[in-house]
Amino acid sequence: MEHFLIEQHLNFKEQYYSVVDIETTGNRMSNNRMTEICIVRMLGNKIEEKYTTLIDPESLIPDFITGLTGIDNEMVASAPLFSEVAEEIERMTRDCIFVAHNVNFDYNIIRNEFKRIGFDFKRKKLCTVRLSRELIPGMNSYSLGKLCNSLGINLENRHRAEGDTDATVTLFQKLLEIDEDGTEFSKFLKGSSKEGTFPPHLDRNLFHNLPDAPGVYLFKNQARKVIYVGKAISLKKRVLSHFYSKTSKSYLMCQEIHHIEHIPTGNELVALLQEADLIRHYYPKFNSAQKKPRKAYQILHYKNQLGVIQFAVGLVKSYDYSVVTHYNRAHAVEQLEQLCEDFNLCPRYCSFKTQADCSSHYKIKNCKGVCKKEELVSLYNIRATQAIASLHNQNPNYIIKQPGRTAEESCFVMVKDGEYQGYGYVDQYASIASISDCEDFIDRKVANYHTNQIIRSYLKKYGEQNVILEHTPDEPAYSD
Repeated sequence: MEHFLIEQHLNFKEQYYSVVDIETTGNRMSNNRMTEICIVRMLGNKIEEKYTTLIDPESLIPDFITGLTGIDNEMVASAPLFSEVAEEIERMTRDCIFVAHNVNFDYNIIRNEFKRIGFDFKRKKLCTVRLSRELIPGMNSYSLGKLCNSLGINLENRHRAEGDTDATVTLFQKLLEIDEDGTEFSKFLKGSSKEGTFPPHLDRNLFHNLPDAPGVYLFKNQARKVIYVGKAISLKKRVLSHFYSKTSKSYLMCQEIHHIEHIPTGNELVALLQEADLIRHYYPKFNSAQKKPRKAYQILHYKNQLGVIQFAVGLVKSYDYSVVTHYNRAHAVEQLEQLCEDFNLCPRYCSFKTQADCSSHYKIKNCKGVCKKEELVSLYNIRATQAIASLHNQNPNYIIKQPGRTAEESCFVMVKDGEYQGYGYVDQYASIASISDCEDFIDRKVANYHTNQIIRSYLKKYGEQNVILEHTPDEPAYSD
């Protein structure tokens, strides 16, 4: 065993490494071009050769990048194209382990540049961020600047390729000394290992503590601000999938993740509903779906100055008396037209554009004349009240029973008058058979377009499975 460790130690000390840093036109891995590169070729911890050059990115450098790096369009105008320096870059990294701080960014940018000229660039990789987290635990930050400051490493010309590479070389030499038997180096170099994809600033214990159960997870940055909310049937597997993703969005998000919190839900339905609620609450940076607000429309009813029950389509909360929520105004108008036709209502008193009387409406022709005083208002209002009752009947009260977070509890989702109210958890032996049974346990939430769609999708997929419908007697909308 001792002989094996000595051999492993010698292998790592005698291995060739290329320590690399690049500057680019942006911070994404796709559609991002190189502006500068520095490579230090090492044998073990000994520097053998250095190569650095500006590169013409063949695209404009944004002002914010110039402000960060100092590299502007004029500086790269006479610089070589990548195709002109590719052979030297390939030579400097040949038979070497590719080393960088946040290695996936530099490595993938270089791979993409080689792809553009028809060359498949492949190297083994080591990340000094992840190695530092393992070998130098407990640092407040593992960014290159703060790490160098904490360790007393000289860092000049920050955000220039040569300055950052020189500092990374010194850091790498320290890491080689600390990992005397090469245990951590070996772990990170295993072809089957996924360690290289792990967020560099995340405590692995936070990930390992995630359960293989349904719930919601929140990624937070260093300031503990929520930057992403997601839901999962298996929290651990879903979170891990973000770390394996090679998209620019996932890479950039992983660079900002410092903390993970999770909320177990016991079932996918509540996970979906809670995800929608949290996205609406936090408006996270990396959530693109569900952030755009949707206007909600309702069929409203009230008594006008003539005492006639008037209907209209309006935005939610415009009036106290409103039923039937739609997230498309045309759908609300269509339902009101059908209501008008079914109950012989007056188009004029349903707020449809007509002339002096209602005869000009393109579709509805069965008004009994209340608008021309040919029908008593009281008789008309009876039909209008029946129409209101029919709207309420289209929006039943029901609860959807779901598994709880443990074997000792069950979960319910409440819908009242067709509108999502919230969810709750109760002892599995508790009697939950009606809306009133749930009132004391519910965690109330605000319905929106997305929760509406989640409930609809569930019912479409599962029908009345696990649904307890509550029939309530019709109540008159108005009394004269």
